[in-house]
Amino acid sequence: MGKALYDLMETMARNTFFQAVALAIVFDTLMGLLRAIKEKTFNSCFGINGAIRKVAMILCVIFLGIVDKIIGLNLIGFIPKDLWAAIGMQTPAVIGLMEFFAILFIVYEIVSILKNMTLAGLPVKGVWMKVKAILSKYTTELPDDD
Repeated sequence: MGKALYDLMETMARNTFFQAVALAIVFDTLMGLLRAIKEKTFNSCFGINGAIRKVAMILCVIFLGIVDKIIGLNLIGFIPKDLWAAIGMQTPAVIGLMEFFAILFIVYEIVSILKNMTLAGLPVKGVWMKVKAILSKYTTELPDDD
């Protein structure tokens, strides 16, 4: 059991999607930290709520990696073949539950990064306002304006 767990964790650590989630989380935390320093208070990215959310994302990706290993689900059929080349995927690619949720988490973190960059005073307010307008039109899942 110990060897199997070690092999799974090693495989996860080499997975590009897992690495991208980890990098997005680290960068969002750093932007949240800079914002917290500027505002002299904790915020949704650098505080207990943000930490819980970020740990939950990592645990979810690891859990879904285990589920993928057990059931071997491949969702690649849901991605148009024209999109494969555009994002640099090689066929036959495997997009399991872990990769699917990793993509969602990466997008969520990118939105949070843009919000934090704007609130920290970086010159990306125009980009953030466009992204926020698109999100407002198509979803109710907007990051807090704290």
